[in-house]
Amino acid sequence: MITLYSTEGCHLCEMAYQLITQANAAHHVEVVDIAFDDALFSRYGVTIPVLAYQHSELNWPFDLNELTQWLEDNGINYHS
Repeated sequence: MITLYSTEGCHLCEMAYQLITQANAAHHVEVVDIAFDDALFSRYGVTIPVLAYQHSELNWPFDLNELTQWLEDNGINYHS
């Protein structure tokens, strides 16, 4: 499962989720709101949205091409 670190009202996070949907990967994504976890807020508070999978992270800004390359590099079958 891919984690999208986000928070409510984050327009960049909404844009990132739209790209994830365009890449047909939304069913692989769990959205985690960093506002409810001090450690996550400390780590990602100024960098969200951030996608994480195992030990790999994709930081904003990214476009659809960068997202699909990251998915492929991590062996995520986003087409299914």
